[in-house]
Amino acid sequence: MSKNIVWRLLRHNISAGQLAGYALANLVGLAIVLTAIQFYRDVTTVWEDEDSFISNDYLIISKKVTGLGSFFPADDNATRFTAAEIKDIASQPWAKKVGEFTSAAFNVYAKVDFGGNALQSALFLESIPDDYFDVSPEGWNYKVGSGAPVPIIISKDYLTLYNFGFATSRGMPQISEEMIGMIPLRLSLSGNGRQEWVTARIAGFSSRLNTIAVPEEFMEWANSEFAEKPVDDPSRLIIMLNGAGDPAVKSYLEEHGYESAGDKADNGKAAYFLSVVTTVVIAVGAIISILAFFILILSIYLLLQKNREKLHDLMQLGYSPAQVSRYYKLIVAAINLLVYLLAAVVVIVASGWWRDTLSALGIEGTSVWLTLLTGLCVIAVITLLNLLVISRKVRGAFRN
Repeated sequence: MSKNIVWRLLRHNISAGQLAGYALANLVGLAIVLTAIQFYRDVTTVWEDEDSFISNDYLIISKKVTGLGSFFPADDNATRFTAAEIKDIASQPWAKKVGEFTSAAFNVYAKVDFGGNALQSALFLESIPDDYFDVSPEGWNYKVGSGAPVPIIISKDYLTLYNFGFATSRGMPQISEEMIGMIPLRLSLSGNGRQEWVTARIAGFSSRLNTIAVPEEFMEWANSEFAEKPVDDPSRLIIMLNGAGDPAVKSYLEEHGYESAGDKADNGKAAYFLSVVTTVVIAVGAIISILAFFILILSIYLLLQKNREKLHDLMQLGYSPAQVSRYYKLIVAAINLLVYLLAAVVVIVASGWWRDTLSALGIEGTSVWLTLLTGLCVIAVITLLNLLVISRKVRGAFRN
């Protein structure tokens, strides 16, 4: 009975308009934040695809070739990176780590026999640390002296060029990625007065690397056996970036006369732009939620001012601040719960609306549950702050 008396005394001065304004502002802010988070999560799944236009966690750079390049001995090292230059690149805030391309310092000649036809060609070989590959083919680790075929990773573009360029013009059979791994391949390694044939196999295809790559263990052994002089400094580097599309990367490359392979640097702008836009949208939603929080504080303050005499009477009757504030807390908690449920509906509907469009672009969305859990944590923090403010204001009103 006493609870009903307290409620009847307090509810007459509760402003439904102020509470509705708080609820609406909080709903708009929370819905914007959660929708932006879900959209960002859905779109950034494309970064996991190495063929994606927006994927740019790695950058391959080289020095620009000018004039006659390395035709003259004085220019022989003009396109190679010194240890000091590599150290400077690795020290940049946007560079997580830097890997070096090691080139074969000997002659390589390849021979393939299949379909009654023989293909012979001079080749170049390179190696990089395994951390920088976008594929992990079976049997990639090579043990010198084992007699096992040397595993090779080539660019997907090379297979495309063969199938739709060379093969079609020469009447050669077109081959799939699965089939090419079964084709016998022999490599002639020569130099330093020696020549040796080794068997090899195509173990995988890379979308990131435009090269013919072999394991580092094989490259170290082959260079030590067939190279006529010490291996030169690397002419290409692969950089693992801290974030795609950082404008500082392009500025650094231009300042030092470096260039990136393909259009990776420009493609990374899409990822960077998406990150900036998402951050701005989330910030706008957060600001709206903060404003909603201050609307509630103002509403509570005005409400307590109107109920000053009633609160004084309740204090005289022996009611504690906790008993009085309980009703305000229940109202705010109920409103926040309703806000969360409505915001969850907005996120689910919005993600369903754009998911078909993303699927048409080959982008698979993510589950909304993590976003909804994030929203639940956010509304829980907001509610906790609301309850703390209410308790403080009511205790202050009782003291006055």
